[in-house]
Amino acid sequence: MKYLSHITAALIWGTMMFSVAVNQPAYGKSKSETLSMKVYGNCGMCKKRIESTLKDVSGIESATWDKKTKTLSVVYHPDSTTVQQIKEKVVSSGHDLEDIKAKDETYNELPECCQYR
Repeated sequence: MKYLSHITAALIWGTMMFSVAVNQPAYGKSKSETLSMKVYGNCGMCKKRIESTLKDVSGIESATWDKKTKTLSVVYHPDSTTVQQIKEKVVSSGHDLEDIKAKDETYNELPECCQYR
């Protein structure tokens, strides 16, 4: 009899866990995409600024800028953010892209070592 109650408890627990797994929000199941783009900068401070400007953007899993190649790789969820929103956020930090230039006022506020123009 005791054995039967353990089996019943295990079945109930298993059913509850399955129910929780099936009812997870769509964000957890969305497929991420990777975006690569040229972002101009010079140094480690640029790297920190470029990557951290995307840190709190909803839907972005990671952002990594390579100083040598000037390439930013962003892993993001397209159901939460768009390529255009990502680009606008990077440009707002003072760094140019190949197709969008940062405002001169913002660029001029960068430290001297970060000015690449």
